[in-house]
Amino acid sequence: MKIDKNGSQPSAKGPSDWFTGTVRVDPLFAPNEARRGAAAAVTFEPGARTAWHTHPLGQTLIVTAGLGLVQREGGPIEEIRPGDVVWFEPDEKHWHGASLTTAMTHIAIQENLNGKVVDWMDHVTDQQYQGEP
Repeated sequence: MKIDKNGSQPSAKGPSDWFTGTVRVDPLFAPNEARRGAAAAVTFEPGARTAWHTHPLGQTLIVTAGLGLVQREGGPIEEIRPGDVVWFEPDEKHWHGASLTTAMTHIAIQENLNGKVVDWMDHVTDQQYQGEP
């Protein structure tokens, strides 16, 4: 058994290559010899969001606070709230983040495939984020 104590891993600012706006990433756990999953608590300030991205083995989001938005390529923008669980299929292109006026925190869980958990793509434009054509 191993207990990772709260606060034992430093918070990090979400890199501007992967995020728009102010984002804080708090690591929860990383892959090891027996576990291929990784997780982080991610907090998005209002208007902040990920870039478009995919995960080779999919991704699960568990919303813990606030009001968020998610979209898969070709689908509508959908609201997510505390207690909601979102599953993105392997290689499903998507983004997620806070609403325009309310912050959002989720736990993001993804699995490692040959050393990779995510493929980052283009930033979500303001027009895409606001659902404009």
